[in-house]
Amino acid sequence: MKRKINFLPIALFLIIFLLLNVYTLSGFQTLNPGPFVPLFFWSVVLFISAAILIAIRRIGSIGMDLFFKIASHAFLILLVSELIFSVVLIPGDLYRLAMRQGRNINWVTFAEIMFFATIIVFIYGMSLGKYAYRVIKHTLTFPDLPAAFDGFTITQISDVHAGSFNNTKAVQKGIDLINAQQSDLFVFTGDLVNNKATEIVPWIPCFSQIKAAFGKFSILGNHDYGDYVKWDTDTNKRANLQDLKNHHGELGFRLLLDEHVILNKDGQSIVLAGVENWGLGFGERGDLQKALRNTDPAAFKILLSHDPTHWESQVKQNPTPIQLTLSGHTHGMQFGIELFGIKWSPVKYRYAHWAGIKEENGRYININRGFGFIGFSGRVGIWPEVTVITLKKG
Repeated sequence: MKRKINFLPIALFLIIFLLLNVYTLSGFQTLNPGPFVPLFFWSVVLFISAAILIAIRRIGSIGMDLFFKIASHAFLILLVSELIFSVVLIPGDLYRLAMRQGRNINWVTFAEIMFFATIIVFIYGMSLGKYAYRVIKHTLTFPDLPAAFDGFTITQISDVHAGSFNNTKAVQKGIDLINAQQSDLFVFTGDLVNNKATEIVPWIPCFSQIKAAFGKFSILGNHDYGDYVKWDTDTNKRANLQDLKNHHGELGFRLLLDEHVILNKDGQSIVLAGVENWGLGFGERGDLQKALRNTDPAAFKILLSHDPTHWESQVKQNPTPIQLTLSGHTHGMQFGIELFGIKWSPVKYRYAHWAGIKEENGRYININRGFGFIGFSGRVGIWPEVTVITLKKG
């Protein structure tokens, strides 16, 4: 039986998209009256719209191939640029209507500059920005940190999504940046691939170069289980997951699957635990209590858990304290603003806290913005991240 399609949201989107284009064109014609502008404008809009419709129709037979990626990204750039243009222009139009004046040329010019600036920023994000790795450092102080671990450093990356990479030289720069931190411990907090274990194979020589004196540890994320593609049999799906686990070992990563290890330094120790993916709406596989089984309730604990909703739902109120949780998953939606004290991304409407450090009752979480990218083949404003955390006793 075929699933019924609700055409109402589609119709609403098409109406809004049409009105958005008409409004944008009206702004362009304010500065550029004449027949050429509307002809060129509608030719571009119709060409991109036709391309995305053809690409969507081909998904069932061909999948999301290069044509789909080009068409979808062109449509996204057009849509966002027109939205930015309209957001800038509307206040000016409301003012001039209230004052019964014509359009302010300077205001329209600024809106047009923002339109083209948006296109340029997206092109940068899709070409260079997605590999513009940056180091974000945090120093966290804990009264119950063993003295031997005062000054202990942790480098964290998350969400590699190896199947999206296409630039070996750029990725190698990211690996070099990780090693340049010379941290005591390296952790990876899930989503090594988009869907299939084979995606990481070409990148094993890069990621296996990572070094850390106290070891390299990892967990699985929601994409690592192969849940988002069709498999001929369940056996093939299970084999894919086992292959991925094996690849963690080839990378030199100690994969933590609802378990923990003890890190020893100068006669003192801390607990490093890792759970399978646990996330609201993304599979609740992880077993926190199993991961902590036989640990000292008074021990200082660090938890690797891919999805930050696990911290909100279980970890922060766990009967025995877990002092620090390291997560990823959100990517900061790969789009947003983090400038001049402004921190915004559309992902905030799904995750109230979506990046960086949060503390409640002496329990901390850090959400890494991700090392890779998926879906949108770029990053705009939310750049790929290498986190370095220094633990201090105090």
